[in-house]
Amino acid sequence: MPTPQVQSLHVYPVKALTGSGPGEAVVEPWGLAGDRRWLVADAEGRQITQRQQPRLALARAEELPGGGLRLTAPGMPALVVEVPEPVGTVAVEVFSDVVEAVPAGPEAAAWWHGFLGVACRLVHMDAPEKRRPVDPEYGEPGDTVSFADGFPLLLTTTASLTALNALIADGTRAAEGPLPMNRFRPNVVIEGTAPWAEDHWRRVRIGEVEFQVAKPSGRCVVTTTDQLTAERGKEPLRTLARHRRFGGQLVFGQNLIPRGAGTLRIGDPFEILD
Repeated sequence: MPTPQVQSLHVYPVKALTGSGPGEAVVEPWGLAGDRRWLVADAEGRQITQRQQPRLALARAEELPGGGLRLTAPGMPALVVEVPEPVGTVAVEVFSDVVEAVPAGPEAAAWWHGFLGVACRLVHMDAPEKRRPVDPEYGEPGDTVSFADGFPLLLTTTASLTALNALIADGTRAAEGPLPMNRFRPNVVIEGTAPWAEDHWRRVRIGEVEFQVAKPSGRCVVTTTDQLTAERGKEPLRTLARHRRFGGQLVFGQNLIPRGAGTLRIGDPFEILD
């Protein structure tokens, strides 16, 4: 078996949008630098993700120097959004968390209304070191997270995706496979491990940075959304329900919390510490 290493890295500047695949990424306490620091919220302040709006898969956010964005989407003009001045915050709801965030200007709200057809706004997390704590059941005091689902980083492995696709091919919905890794929207993809080996990890080192493996990643309807067309199917949830049900969750991948600082790079070695 080859030596485990980083196969790819992924940063999503706006939660639920298409992101980028950089060659390297700085690890901050709340996630990869620039990852999910922006969020689209509805008129009531609730997060909008691909769960409610699968068309978000068709929109792309490119991070600009200084933390701003360049937004593009089918049928919409490109829009550059600067990081808003932190002169006032609004409350937004991210699952069960109420988080303070800084709203972008009205031109960003108009752009999103034009694309999604609903009243909404774009908000920025100005101070991730204090805005949203990690679930204390799985983290330590002071652990925080951006607008990611619940933890700073999500790790997946190529071996487990290959195994999952084999299970899909054995089922009655084989026409939906094989699925690409982008269905799972990871931050770090590792190659060179055994399938499902991540179920047993507790601490790992990626390159120069150590991570706590917090908990398996419970998957939702977003994984059934084709990230190129925004169309939905039944997989992988149908197969995960048959083969990867842990308690009440359908599991693929592991959530990580950084226990150090540094930079991750494609090709970095991957080591299991515990």
